[in-house]
Amino acid sequence: MMTLKPMVVSVALLCALPALARDQIDKSVDVKVDALLAKMTLQEKIGQLHQLSGREATGPESAKRASQLAEIETGNVGSMLNVKGAQDTRAMQALALKSRLKIPLLFGLDVIHGYKTVFPVPLGEAASWDLEAIERSAQVAAREASAAGLHWTFAPMVDIGRDPRWGRVMEGAGEDTYLGAQIARARVKGFQGARLGSTDRIMATAKHFAAYGAAIAGRDYNAVDMSLQQLYEVYLPPFKAAADAGVATFMNSFNSLNGVPATGSALLQRDILKGAWKYPGFVVSDWASIKEMVPHGYAADEADAAVKALNAGSDMDMEGEVYIAHLAQAVKAGKVPQKNVDDAVRRILRKKFEMGLFDDPYRFSDPKREQVVLADPQHRAAARDVARKSLVLLKNERNVLPLAKSGRRIAVIGPLADSKRDLEGGWVVSDVRGDVVTLLQGIRGQAPGAQVSYAAACAPGCANADGFAAAVDAAAKADVIVLAVGETWDMSGEAKSRTDIGLPGRQTELFQRLKATGKPVVAVLFAGRPMIFNEIADQADAILYAWFPGSEGGNAVADVLFGDYNPSGKLPATFPRNLGQIPITYAQTMTGRPVVDEKNIVYRSAYIDSPNTPRYAFGHGKSYTEFGYSGLRLDKATLRQGESATLSFELENKGKVAGTEIAQLYVRDMVASIVRPVKELKGFAKVQLQPGERRRVTFTIDPDTLSFFNGQLKWGAEPGAFKLMVGSASDDIRLDTTLQLQ
Repeated sequence: MMTLKPMVVSVALLCALPALARDQIDKSVDVKVDALLAKMTLQEKIGQLHQLSGREATGPESAKRASQLAEIETGNVGSMLNVKGAQDTRAMQALALKSRLKIPLLFGLDVIHGYKTVFPVPLGEAASWDLEAIERSAQVAAREASAAGLHWTFAPMVDIGRDPRWGRVMEGAGEDTYLGAQIARARVKGFQGARLGSTDRIMATAKHFAAYGAAIAGRDYNAVDMSLQQLYEVYLPPFKAAADAGVATFMNSFNSLNGVPATGSALLQRDILKGAWKYPGFVVSDWASIKEMVPHGYAADEADAAVKALNAGSDMDMEGEVYIAHLAQAVKAGKVPQKNVDDAVRRILRKKFEMGLFDDPYRFSDPKREQVVLADPQHRAAARDVARKSLVLLKNERNVLPLAKSGRRIAVIGPLADSKRDLEGGWVVSDVRGDVVTLLQGIRGQAPGAQVSYAAACAPGCANADGFAAAVDAAAKADVIVLAVGETWDMSGEAKSRTDIGLPGRQTELFQRLKATGKPVVAVLFAGRPMIFNEIADQADAILYAWFPGSEGGNAVADVLFGDYNPSGKLPATFPRNLGQIPITYAQTMTGRPVVDEKNIVYRSAYIDSPNTPRYAFGHGKSYTEFGYSGLRLDKATLRQGESATLSFELENKGKVAGTEIAQLYVRDMVASIVRPVKELKGFAKVQLQPGERRRVTFTIDPDTLSFFNGQLKWGAEPGAFKLMVGSASDDIRLDTTLQLQ
């Protein structure tokens, strides 16, 4: 086995090399790839395009296991997923090195929001609007995963999600294109670092390409039908941002887009990604999505699916086994050009060289390093920091929060108050729950001077009211109630679409019973999506939206409840009042009959049984202090193409405690060749201020800020008037002015 030290040193030096030297190294990698490709048989090439799930390969004994091990040893497998741990990855790699050309395997896994240390679900992280914290989260996940022998994660998911019924909204950054693009860059940077090859980072994957978040009716795996202008304008930019950030791979999506399964879409994969964007990485299918083109009705059989997917630009077949079964015959029959196979193989081999696997195939599989890294206490500290930054204070009537740590009787009630699994959310790698801090544990740990009582009231899901009486009794004896309700962990995520996104079971009834005691109720809601909870929204004294906050969730929530941390999170997605408003976004377009007065909706674009406005708007989030906006300045009223303008304002902390405000910049193109949204997020600034402190915040406005894709899919800014708006949320604009573009 080769020593790790020389390779570690060379990677460190690589990151410090000037651009010219890096280009020379890139070219040397290409030379090595071409040399290896020239030695490969067609079957060996196709083997590199075959990704195998390793659950069977690592045991227990079975006929399938023996078959999988034989495939690996003969070079018919290029990558494996669901194999983790330094010992198992080392064992599988040793098998691959018995093949004729000794091409190492890539090991991938769904490391979505942490490996051993669980961070908030990605939608929760997005609520922090803190790019450094989000990058740190991905960096910790990469460090732990790489120590466990992994090379590759199937994250970040950068799909725009504007329908909270869709379960996978949990995995993304919410509804906004601009925010989503910024977070995509941050997560790619966190996972990968400055350059591939460091043993404390892993390859990232931008998924799902493309438009998966617009599945009709919010139903997972469903079709998507949209204009190309909408695709380019809203859904592609976060993918482009990930590509520009150097993301190693793309994953295609399960959905069809305008009638063509994304897996078989040459428009997406060859024309846009590999053509217009000149993307050098490779594309992996989603789980068996290639052969799923048969039930789609797009491919006649699996052999036909293999031809259509490879020719469309899908390089690696994840657990579909159609390339390994049918591609060789397709090439011999002339249905798949040899150059298409070679292009796919070249892209995959290049990543293996860039990761340093040909220098040392075992460089990521070090059991001693794994043990040390997974026990690093700094990872828990990072998880707590990110979790509390993700918490969103939706309501705080009469300043019931923060709570006093002593001299109070606190009743902690609810089915999620002492649940470990439900604080983690979906896509958790580890089966060990012991490290999760529950809300009850967090409150008791941080308020030793308070009398803390506890009543679950019902099991997670709250199907019956057997424990309600005990909960009401505990509440009656308390000074304040902390109610922990929301979704269970398995109600959000893949294949977890819901037609009812209200509180499950009898949780609303529980709230009503507790509210009837007359005691203040602080509702802590755990979820992976925006939910509908109108009774709590109307009647609770305070509401803290905690998402699924991860391993340190209980401590993070307690930090906010007791005022050790002033909440600063803002919603990355709109919360509807009811299902009939879905899909709903702040970035709606104006109609010819807009509602200008809620009291006059006759023959207007309105509902007769509900306001148009959401329950909580995109960007909403309160603090324990108040922020003032004033002194708006625009250094030039007219902007020419190629110029930039400076917009600035004074932000003041008008309260008595330090706090952080996320000031948001929105733009509206007043008249354009196509109807534009009433608001579009184009910038934000996260500013920490001491009590009484003032600071001037500046945004730069240039033609790119004002640009959009027109009806011919051309990007550019059209001359005319633009409204510039600054505020605390999309529905809380404090200052505005107008800019003219010539």
